[in-house]
Amino acid sequence: MLIGVPKEIKIEEHRVGLVPASVRELVHHGHKVVVESGAGADIGFDDRQYEAAGAGILARAADVFAVAELIVKVKEPQPGELALLRGDQVMFTYFHLAADRGLTEALLRSGVVAIAYETVTDARGGLPLLAPMSEVAGRMAVQVGAHCLEREQGGKGILLGGVPGVAAAKVVILGGGVAGTNAARMAMGMEAYVTVIDRSLPRLYELDLQFGAQLHTLFSTVETIEREVVAADLVIGAVLVPGAAAPKLVSRELVRAMAPGSVVIDIAIDQGGCFETSRPTTHAAPTYVDEGVVHYCVTNMPGAVARTSAVALNNATLPFALAIADRGWRRALADDPHLRNGLNIANGRVTHAAVARDLGLALTAPERALGE
Repeated sequence: MLIGVPKEIKIEEHRVGLVPASVRELVHHGHKVVVESGAGADIGFDDRQYEAAGAGILARAADVFAVAELIVKVKEPQPGELALLRGDQVMFTYFHLAADRGLTEALLRSGVVAIAYETVTDARGGLPLLAPMSEVAGRMAVQVGAHCLEREQGGKGILLGGVPGVAAAKVVILGGGVAGTNAARMAMGMEAYVTVIDRSLPRLYELDLQFGAQLHTLFSTVETIEREVVAADLVIGAVLVPGAAAPKLVSRELVRAMAPGSVVIDIAIDQGGCFETSRPTTHAAPTYVDEGVVHYCVTNMPGAVARTSAVALNNATLPFALAIADRGWRRALADDPHLRNGLNIANGRVTHAAVARDLGLALTAPERALGE
């Protein structure tokens, strides 16, 4: 199969769909890979390294899209890229369609096969292609939050871990999944007072066993969220409903009730955000103040540590990319129900239940799409 890797063009996105080691593996399996010139340059992977791995270098993204059967990216296609898609192409990337009707409709018109990283599953019910970036985002959220709490950033002017004789900051994490767990680990390492709120008692039990008395866990109710958010210095939104829009757990009224200079970090912003006051931001302008509270809502948080993120992502995506390339997308998805869960759009139809439900669109079963 001929696989194409364009340079990411979303604002402040420096990750790359395939790193040289992944290219070498695909070439070793008998596939051809073409990479847009400079695609990995921002994170230290220059064209010579890609050529050494066996890739061909093409000057423009249009050249990559024109020849590739499978496009491997990191972020959803941008407007200029949508015009380059063909109906016989497969795109494998993050899409987050449940929160983006315009993108969904554009992909439906293009006829492209859209396989989304964020809805591929595993045998344990996890999201293996979202997990690496959730790990990065969770860990980043704490260091970003600590910075935002500084007075010069609009925060309260408090140190996350305090000092002897001065109380540590109170950190509340909404969601105890991969992102929330990594955020908790980092916040506890910085000696903050950390509380995780989740609606799964088994998950809270696991967190209690993992971290012991150092971590405080609470079952999620409206009352619990209201009480803990109002008292928090830093709130990290780390909730996720696979393939669907994030629930709005924190209302504007609740944000208004927080102390001025408090900070919220919305990791769920890719799926619409879990704070009513959230709106997408970029690394170039990452924060804004609403209701007196500092908001950090960058839609591609891991892009700030792009080299680490790209390698971690490739470690997870490469086996699936190989399966698609080795067997073709229809056979690969037919053979693997977990990869099949990644199919969001095919043949001009929505094939993922959560996307169809959240956008009010008709659903075509993925099995039917594979058979057409």
